[in-house]
Amino acid sequence: MKHKPLTVVDIAKETAITDTPYANFPLSVVNDHVVRASVMTEDFYWHYHPNSDESFLVTEGCLLIDLENETIELHAGQLFTIPKNIIHRTRPQGNRSVNITFELADMQTVKVER
Repeated sequence: MKHKPLTVVDIAKETAITDTPYANFPLSVVNDHVVRASVMTEDFYWHYHPNSDESFLVTEGCLLIDLENETIELHAGQLFTIPKNIIHRTRPQGNRSVNITFELADMQTVKVER
């Protein structure tokens, strides 16, 4: 994990320094779950998680979550949870999106060819 317990994490500062097309890094651990920051400037691949739900909280920009039959559009301050085993992909709308994800610390990701 990147930060020690009892430490204030400045999310804006942590995500401002990212210059890669996709960055996903842990901010904190809560019991058996991890809180991650994700900075996206390009699409992530189709996948699912067989052992964990995944919640997204957008803090900057707009995040599109493609499901098999619909697309969810999340703006800053909005939260959406995807149950385990649901095929999805995430992508930014515009140049960049930043979101916080909450998921099982040992979550598995299975890539799906589409």
